[in-house]
Amino acid sequence: MTEVFVLNGKFVDQNNAIVSAEDRGFQFGDGVYEVIRAYNGKPFCMDRHLSRMKQGLEAIRIPMPLGIKEFEKLCNEALEKSGLKEALIYIQVTRGAAPRQHIPPKGLKPTFVIIVRGTPDIPPELKEQGVKISLSPDIRWHKCYIKTVQLLPNTMAKEEAKEKGAFEAVFFRDGIITEGSSSNIFIVKGGRVFTHPANERILHGITRGVAIEIAEGLGIEVEERAFSPEELLKADEAFLTGTGTEIMPVVQVDDDIIGNGKPGHITKKIMEKFKEITNCL
Repeated sequence: MTEVFVLNGKFVDQNNAIVSAEDRGFQFGDGVYEVIRAYNGKPFCMDRHLSRMKQGLEAIRIPMPLGIKEFEKLCNEALEKSGLKEALIYIQVTRGAAPRQHIPPKGLKPTFVIIVRGTPDIPPELKEQGVKISLSPDIRWHKCYIKTVQLLPNTMAKEEAKEKGAFEAVFFRDGIITEGSSSNIFIVKGGRVFTHPANERILHGITRGVAIEIAEGLGIEVEERAFSPEELLKADEAFLTGTGTEIMPVVQVDDDIIGNGKPGHITKKIMEKFKEITNCL
């Protein structure tokens, strides 16, 4: 089992996965990315991820270097070559390389990379006990629905959260909670589930969408509306969703305890159903 690298459609050794110093992804953050999780050697929701990638590229006017079916085939081939059953498939597409100037020349050939590697090691006790999150001002741009490689505010917030002993940083702006630095956030109050609507202020998370479908399938009412930091602190339960995070219970926000300080029963139901779905792949 090994990591696999694909550069512009060709399988290469990691040391030969060389991208130009003038690539606009490196110089401007001019590109998008996706992370797809594989369970038991099968990619989860690949079609949704690639569709979102296509929409992101269209939003910033970068042509798709391959069709969705071609990307699917290449990702599956890379996953098979890796020999990994539990893996993350990272895809990055940038506008390409050109002499540095803000306005790119026309006709650039996009650069794309696919990397397959093992999943992050998240201690199982975190899901059993729940995690702490830290609130952080949302200073990002206003098109967060595009999964751009421009992640400096996210990485800064994540590092600050880590310094506070928190698992994740959760952003707030204009008196509302938006999302985490690498996740979406949900609260539960009175048996109902709430999460920020899928607009320009958040990334339209794939696992977020799956969690909503699971909740509705379990007969749990879901409302996509903005909620305040105060509502978060008064919630009965809270949880995060993300490709790497999956479904993660939240039991503490900075110095405040959520609910009874333990993962709630609705969160547990959604977690159990998610595990059931991914175990069946």
